[in-house]
Amino acid sequence: MLKRRSVPPAEFTARIGLALSLLFCIYLVGRRGIADWYFRQESPTSVQAATQWDRDNPQYYDALGTLTHFYGTTKNLDASVAFYESATRLSPYDAHFWSDLGAAYDWAGRTDDALSAFKRALRLFPNSPEINWRFANFAFRAHQTPEALRALQVVLAGNSPAHRDVFRLAVSATRDNRAVLEMLPPQASVFFDYLNFEMEADDVTAAEQVWLRLLQLKLPFDLRQTFPYLDALIQHREPGRLAAAWFALAERFPTQIGPLVNGSNLVGNGSFERDILDGGLDWRVVPVDGAVVGIDFEGAFEGSRTLRIEFSGKGNLDYGHVFQYVAVQPNTRYQFSGAIRVKGITTDSGPRFQVFDAFDMGKLFLSTENTLGTSGWSSMQFEFKTKADTRLLLVRVARPASEKLDNRISGTVWIDRVSLTPEN
Repeated sequence: MLKRRSVPPAEFTARIGLALSLLFCIYLVGRRGIADWYFRQESPTSVQAATQWDRDNPQYYDALGTLTHFYGTTKNLDASVAFYESATRLSPYDAHFWSDLGAAYDWAGRTDDALSAFKRALRLFPNSPEINWRFANFAFRAHQTPEALRALQVVLAGNSPAHRDVFRLAVSATRDNRAVLEMLPPQASVFFDYLNFEMEADDVTAAEQVWLRLLQLKLPFDLRQTFPYLDALIQHREPGRLAAAWFALAERFPTQIGPLVNGSNLVGNGSFERDILDGGLDWRVVPVDGAVVGIDFEGAFEGSRTLRIEFSGKGNLDYGHVFQYVAVQPNTRYQFSGAIRVKGITTDSGPRFQVFDAFDMGKLFLSTENTLGTSGWSSMQFEFKTKADTRLLLVRVARPASEKLDNRISGTVWIDRVSLTPEN
């Protein structure tokens, strides 16, 4: 018969202790599970219950402070403050809890305490866009404008998607565009966002200050980032600022824009030797059903490239979708010329060149001859004098809609050496 091994007292005690520890851990896990269940209900009463089951969880106190404030369960703001204070006491190195406490002090009118709490939060997490945003709103109300602007700079540098909210706050709080400019971090994308923000607010002067500052800092950017600003200058009828901006860009992007004056020709990329930019004072091509635009590398009038437009014959297309804005002087005589070649152009209305005043297309209308059928290269020319208030022209390749029964246009047109020169 086997004898039962006796358990030494020390081992027995250790086993009892281990069992008790295990039971206590199960008890704690159970309490925390219940607390978490209450917390997920997201009401002041349920979160209050969560704190009863897990008194050492700072997240519960922080949430309870927010809920009691926004649900208005108590008119005593100090009660909400006390919950946030409990959160920071339980977790003194959590920057977000200190930020929440700062906001609570601000609600309660305790400005000095709010400032101290926000600064503690920023020492713990200085690059947090969220904390800096909250501090900036507080700092503006506390008349600490330089500190607020420095905080907003951090928000902008953090790639926050809410750039316009930052701009609105800074502009409304300071009414000082130069101060806002100094706030912007040295990132071209932020400058362009602020530039477009000011143009949308119809403040052309402020936008120009942003533009000049961007150029002064020599920040790297893509040429196409400038196109919304240049389009806005056109919409605001600012041809002088438009021409000055394009001149600065030509100096910065000489290979893309090329020389602005090529033998006195004011048309940019008139022979299509460079890629079309689709913006600024370069050619623009607007896609439309019934016409396909591309570059042809054979049979150019001059150079090695020419513009090709193929009409599909699917409809009576009213076409004017290849065009360029050209800055000019008022009361000045100009000579326009352009080379054109066609193949199989149908209907009684074929492609031609047209020139308008960019701001009033009925004020100055000039058109070359209608081209039909198939023909080799021919140079179209005419002379005209700008009006006293004409400073921007629109040059385009056009095909007006036909009024005949057989009006669907098909065929191909090639365009080359488009030129606009002032007469001596």
